[in-house]
Amino acid sequence: MASITLKGNTINTIGQLPANGTQALDFDLVKNDLSHVSLADYSGSRLVLNIFPSIDTGICAASVRTFNEKAAGLSNTKILCISRDLPFAQARFCGAEGIDSVETVSDFATGKFGQDYELTIIDGPMAQLHSRAVIVLDENHQVIYSEQVPEIVQEPDFEKALAALA
Repeated sequence: MASITLKGNTINTIGQLPANGTQALDFDLVKNDLSHVSLADYSGSRLVLNIFPSIDTGICAASVRTFNEKAAGLSNTKILCISRDLPFAQARFCGAEGIDSVETVSDFATGKFGQDYELTIIDGPMAQLHSRAVIVLDENHQVIYSEQVPEIVQEPDFEKALAALA
């Protein structure tokens, strides 16, 4: 279990993020058009998994905007913004914000991504949502960086995550 905080109050996730050097687990996430996407769909591409509780919160929305801005300068890299929000909410946000360089994908149907990557929050007011985390995968989908953000209302360390791709 990982202990994190929400506005200073301790809450927990079901485990620890995948360690550097481990193979990323496959996933089945839902795109905005309700089609499904898996890790294999990104074969040969580096991935930044920007994971958060809900796109309808300020810090989560800011992380999507920031990664969208940074995406243009990255070669052979896809950025997936992952939450349990409905795909309709993700599409609405991206349309309103002009977000077009990252992909928003949802774990709403089963929550299996959150369970497999051990970032599902298990207690407190955000139970069953994903914690705020960033996981970076190389071309072979090996984990090369992971950050479990210790305070949910804190932004991830964008620079460290992107430096892992250098």
